[in-house]
Amino acid sequence: MQFSVIIPVYNRPEEIVELLESLTLQSAKSEFEVIIVEDGSTVSSKDVIDPYFHQLDLHYYYQENQGPGLARNFGASKAKNDFLVFFDSDCIIPSNYFNVIIDEFEKSDIECYGGPDSSHPFFTPIQKAISYSMTSPLTTGGIRGGKKNLDKFYPRSFNLGVSKKVFTELGGFGEMRFGEDLDFSMRIAEAGYDIKLIRDAYVYHKRRTKFKAFYKQVFNSGIARIDLSLMHPGTLKIVHLLPSMFAIGYPILILGALFLNPLIFILVLIFPLSVITDAWIRTKKFNVAILCSMASLVQLFGYGYGFINAFWVRIIRGKGSFHSFAQSFYD
Repeated sequence: MQFSVIIPVYNRPEEIVELLESLTLQSAKSEFEVIIVEDGSTVSSKDVIDPYFHQLDLHYYYQENQGPGLARNFGASKAKNDFLVFFDSDCIIPSNYFNVIIDEFEKSDIECYGGPDSSHPFFTPIQKAISYSMTSPLTTGGIRGGKKNLDKFYPRSFNLGVSKKVFTELGGFGEMRFGEDLDFSMRIAEAGYDIKLIRDAYVYHKRRTKFKAFYKQVFNSGIARIDLSLMHPGTLKIVHLLPSMFAIGYPILILGALFLNPLIFILVLIFPLSVITDAWIRTKKFNVAILCSMASLVQLFGYGYGFINAFWVRIIRGKGSFHSFAQSFYD
């Protein structure tokens, strides 16, 4: 099986270099081509990727900014192989990744697969904390391919593979700026194709580097969840409501502790202390564990308020789709 790796990039030349470097270290490097689509960047990646044209079967294209979904579609239109693999530009790929995938193909036919993400040891403390908050079951991260799935698994664009046949049949990614990968995965499932979770095919996903940018990301993810529930009835689950319930209930607990009974602070502390304990056990770093608690609160409040905002605008008021922070998708 030959693969076409497709990567959209926007103003992240330093990250695309790290991703390409990791691809040069693949033990199955001869099994894939790499297609980079520069999505209207003002800081081009062209110069920094030049050395990799001699190390990889690498192809570079530029398009005016249209968002990550349409950039992936453009890359797919240039693919020469029959199976497409999508990574985000802020990922680093373990050297045995394609060996793991190839082994799975030898066991059975695969129409679509996804894998989880993980934190690399050299990530900054904030990156490790954000990675924790996005993968821990304590923050609903278990819906993203972890060992304890809280919902049906849908591959995300940071680690997604699909046959070109299925991709073409379904028209690729939609024009959504947020949630476009979930929309695509849901359409694959609705069309009757199998989606395989390959737990050993993980990637190191750096995500955001500042809590402010992380808040924008998860806020828009909360909005996207309402959009997705309208586009794909029946996909909204109880687990998706938990962050909004937290975003409403947690401030009420704090107010209760301040104005009614200080003992309520015991309830206020349960969540951050649980996260700190779990993260400390996992990371062995107390400073990272503290940041994990902060990142988890940012994630739950950001996603929860985005969800509530979209519920009010789209469900209660019946307005059309919208996205706050839409212009800063890649930030």
